[in-house]
Amino acid sequence: MQLSDAQRLDWLRLIRAEGVGPRTFRGLVNRFGGAGAALDALPGLARARGKGVRIPSRSDAEREIAAAARLGVRFVATGEPDYPTPLQATDDAPPLLAVRGTVAALRRPAVAIVGSRNASAAGLTFAERLAHAFGEEGLVVVSGLARGIDLRAHSGALASGTVAVLAGGHDRISPADHAGLVDRILDHGGAVVAEMPLGWEPRGRDFPRRNRIISGLALGTVVVEAARRSGSLITARFALEQGREVFAVPGSPLDPRAEGTNDLIRQGATLCAAPEHVLTVLAPLIAGDPAPERMEDGPRPEADLYWDETDFFTEAPEPPPPAGLGEPPAPAPVARPDDDRARLLAMLGPAPVPTDTLARLAGLPARTVSGLLMELELDGLVTRHGGGTVSLR
Repeated sequence: MQLSDAQRLDWLRLIRAEGVGPRTFRGLVNRFGGAGAALDALPGLARARGKGVRIPSRSDAEREIAAAARLGVRFVATGEPDYPTPLQATDDAPPLLAVRGTVAALRRPAVAIVGSRNASAAGLTFAERLAHAFGEEGLVVVSGLARGIDLRAHSGALASGTVAVLAGGHDRISPADHAGLVDRILDHGGAVVAEMPLGWEPRGRDFPRRNRIISGLALGTVVVEAARRSGSLITARFALEQGREVFAVPGSPLDPRAEGTNDLIRQGATLCAAPEHVLTVLAPLIAGDPAPERMEDGPRPEADLYWDETDFFTEAPEPPPPAGLGEPPAPAPVARPDDDRARLLAMLGPAPVPTDTLARLAGLPARTVSGLLMELELDGLVTRHGGGTVSLR
């Protein structure tokens, strides 16, 4: 299936209409035979339920498409050849995915890597090594462009191809200082995707929505570090809901950043202590991944309208959380150390880390790190080990 320009406008207007999320979109299109007919019927359906509805005008949709094109962004619809096959197989796939970069990256088998924003140096190093190893095996690495583990996952897979999923619009990169990373991803043949409109500033509730796209694009999700009730665990639960593989990197029971990953392993996630632990499990899936059924923009008179009340809210469409999750918690505030000493402490954990690795990840001169570690050792906060490594005491 390939949408015409007129159909694409109708699809954009319908998914941007107040209260229409992916499930309601699918139900409306299936019942009325297309997005155009659904747009005509939507006001009456809303009135019958005692609700009003705001629908973008045709000129609004045309302006959004034109503004997106100026950024190099185009809209790919479910059912079109360029739409990612694994994502299309999920219940809450965005009807339109705004894509910037190399669309071919979305057609390659992918694995997601997610984890703590306030990650340890050991976790950052391992995430980067995993991403590099996956890339060498031909896998695209998907992550959420956040600080910490996401950043290292994208960096480790730059040469081989990586996909970043945004919580806001393409012109609202979050965090803003990762705009340079977006440029590097695009320069190296990767892609950046979003479902929210241009100008949309991501809020706390938008990150869980983004997470179901991260897991949906991938055959499996690897969680490197995660505290209990973190956003990374929401990604893992979405992966389970979508029938995908979940992997967790074990960590020290003394490190709160490993509590979530250790819990995942206890609950049945596959332990990941090396890239091979993931590659072995995904190999048969890569060899025999079937294409999902595609939603046509044509009549299906036998289909009943599935109107999901969770799609109705006043600002933007949002899928329901996975079963058993309840209301997804907002991401924990990102730690932003104001001084070099605090930055080093935030990166240390119970696992010994080489001091040169600390210096590289913290972006500090080796001499500065050496002096700070001496202060921390005298304060009884860190312990030195053999081989030039250090850990929290």
